[in-house]
Amino acid sequence: MQKPRFILSGGGTGGHIYPAIAIADALKLRFPEAEFLFVGAKDKMEMQKVPQAGYKIRGLWIAGLQRRLTLDNTMFPVKLITSLLKARRIIAEFKPDVVIGTGGFASGPLLQVAGFADVPTVIQEQNSYPGITNKMLARKANRICVAYEGLERFFPKNKIVLTGNPVRQDLVAMADKAKRKEAKEYFNLNPDKKTLLVLGGSLGSRRINQLIAKEIVNFVAQGVQVIWQCGKFYHEEYRHFSDKENIQVLSFIDRMDLVYAAADIVISRAGASSVSELCLVGKPVIFIPSPNVAEDHQTKNAQAIVDKKGAILLREVELDTQFQTVFNGLLSNEALQNELSENILKLAKPDATKDIVEEIIKLIK
Repeated sequence: MQKPRFILSGGGTGGHIYPAIAIADALKLRFPEAEFLFVGAKDKMEMQKVPQAGYKIRGLWIAGLQRRLTLDNTMFPVKLITSLLKARRIIAEFKPDVVIGTGGFASGPLLQVAGFADVPTVIQEQNSYPGITNKMLARKANRICVAYEGLERFFPKNKIVLTGNPVRQDLVAMADKAKRKEAKEYFNLNPDKKTLLVLGGSLGSRRINQLIAKEIVNFVAQGVQVIWQCGKFYHEEYRHFSDKENIQVLSFIDRMDLVYAAADIVISRAGASSVSELCLVGKPVIFIPSPNVAEDHQTKNAQAIVDKKGAILLREVELDTQFQTVFNGLLSNEALQNELSENILKLAKPDATKDIVEEIIKLIK
């Protein structure tokens, strides 16, 4: 087939958008003449990020249900019906060969309509505990690409393929010593000191930022240099810490390949994309999951790694009493650092994007 047509839908957060873009990029390499269309939720970040990546996108008027009674919740049925009708129009006009959903509000109506229209659908489930939307869509989906074992509890076993999550391809060469040297120079780091990398997710994390601000004195006392991605909403509040010795506070890091190469220890949220990247990077990690996400899936993502002795998990409620002991213990224990690195690396799936694309290609009629 010379010119297949693909619709991709994923959004709301970077964790849904970037896997969708990675899959589209890989499909484009296989089918240079292919046509692509993204479908997102109006007013969400995909409406900017997808065009920046070079793809067309159309928006649905859709949002998730809030946990409490709000005006938005009363509008949900109207938004859902409107989105289903628009999704049906998009499918009829574009005539896709396959529709791929990577999660987010818009993927629900789109994949629902595609299934009823007999268009093959692929779900890419990034988390160890699926959300309500993907559980509902699984009944009609042709293929479900997952990143964790044991999802037969939620999805039909015959549709599941363990592929892993799409990750940035520039992360595959993390073990390269030349890259580590380049990284130390790029961030102007002291090669004789340990480097701590702090990541709070694409928008930043207030709780992690509060923790790091409180622990700066300890980090300096331990002789640790810190690269701290605080997020754009918090940069103004925390950037003054950059004045301290060996502390760099950044709103955003554009060279993730280099910052991962430079890091000796990582503190991170446990969103699906972050976890998959950190498996590939193979550095000792302390996961601090966000408790404010649906189904508490970040804690479950982190726990899946901890169960294989590949990381340390600290809940937000434990930070004030346990963080310093846990961090200092890890910093001083080279054997534990090596054990965590080796075990998390075993869970990496560097060919995830390629494997997902292979499953998609099988469905092209």
